[in-house]
Amino acid sequence: MQFIPHDYQKNCIDYIKSHPVTALFLSMGLGKTIITLTALRDLMLDDMSVSKALVIAPLRVARDTWPAEVKKWDHLSDMDVLVIVGDLKTRTAAVHAPAMIYVVNRENVKWLVEYYEKNGMRWDFDCVVIDELSSFKNHQSQRFKYLRKVRPFVKRWIGLTGTPTSNGLMDLWAEIGILDGGERLGRFIGRFRDAYFKAGSMNPSTGVVFSYVPRPGAEERIYERISDITISMKALDYLDMPECLYVDHKVVMDPPERKLYDQLRTDLIIPTEDGDIDAANAAALSNKLLQMSNGAVYDENSEVRFIHDHKLEMLDDLIEAANGQSVLIAYWFKHDRTRITEHLEKAGFTVRDLKSSGDIADWNEGRIPVALIHPASAGHGLNIQAGGHILIWFGLTWSLELYQQTNARLWRQGQQETVTIHHIITKDTVDEDVLAALASKDVTQEKLIAAVKARLA
Repeated sequence: MQFIPHDYQKNCIDYIKSHPVTALFLSMGLGKTIITLTALRDLMLDDMSVSKALVIAPLRVARDTWPAEVKKWDHLSDMDVLVIVGDLKTRTAAVHAPAMIYVVNRENVKWLVEYYEKNGMRWDFDCVVIDELSSFKNHQSQRFKYLRKVRPFVKRWIGLTGTPTSNGLMDLWAEIGILDGGERLGRFIGRFRDAYFKAGSMNPSTGVVFSYVPRPGAEERIYERISDITISMKALDYLDMPECLYVDHKVVMDPPERKLYDQLRTDLIIPTEDGDIDAANAAALSNKLLQMSNGAVYDENSEVRFIHDHKLEMLDDLIEAANGQSVLIAYWFKHDRTRITEHLEKAGFTVRDLKSSGDIADWNEGRIPVALIHPASAGHGLNIQAGGHILIWFGLTWSLELYQQTNARLWRQGQQETVTIHHIITKDTVDEDVLAALASKDVTQEKLIAAVKARLA
């Protein structure tokens, strides 16, 4: 195919070429991959300022999306890409084979850096692209620590994401720091936290801080600090996007079910003969309550205890209302997947997970009436908008990034229909808290994107 870039894409390509450190905060569907590959081609073959590039991406995106994108466009025909995934033998062979661009999944960043060190090899990637920069928001992760070790040897850094502050402004320290070495937000997380945040809640007797909130004016100061390396755009501003409707459907627990839910919420335990349902701390309690809201929960022996079928009944209604149109269902817990599959197959539906390339092809051809998707494994890089326009969240996630990325599998450029995103919510439960938290996080992200929003001449 011939690549005819939109004006905003030309702007982004020029921005990458003129900035040794670039953070592209582009919402889903704007073409981050083709923008980056075009810039790399120019830097490699025209400017001769980059000789070897490393792309770090989620596994499926690394294995499928980046190589496919190079093959798709005429102007990239002289680019070669090698994928460093698979078993040890396959990865090792890829490292030593000649190519212009190498793509590695983020779980293998540690292995790649260690391989170079153990074999006395010079780190020869002079450009590093981090696809889904938000996956480097944890400064204590192995991938962050090992990538930081080779940072002094890299001339150019490109970070790509549509969700830079999925858990709040604190994420930006690691994300920006891995790109610029701490030049803008400081080299130490403690100093960054002290400068821009204050304690939101803490234990008065021990002084342990449970959460932080931005100081007055902190958001604006952070945005200003990173504005010289950041370009940000929203799809709604630059693409003819289809309409997207969000609809909440509330179900209600019966009194005995509510009693169990409230018992776990207040006592942190529901004693039973075969195995207690308990929660050791607040995080575990939130997780258990989410499960109960969905209709089942794991006990201390990892056995599934059924609570109610109200969400499954609502799922029946929504599928019926779809009138034969393909439906995509997002689930979070394994027992949710099992219960959904068994329930719908009894009703005569054929249910398939979207995992393999064949599954995705069948979905896009309209051959799968009901498909299941897990946000953590399929939230990034899947082009499945041709197969349907109805997404049902059976169980929610606290992660704004995964929530938005999953929605964007259907609501993106190329979608021909109005997209409807359904939330099945159990009334007066933690489900409602999750929806509120996602909305709150989105406010912060919208502020960041607005503050550094690109202006086209």
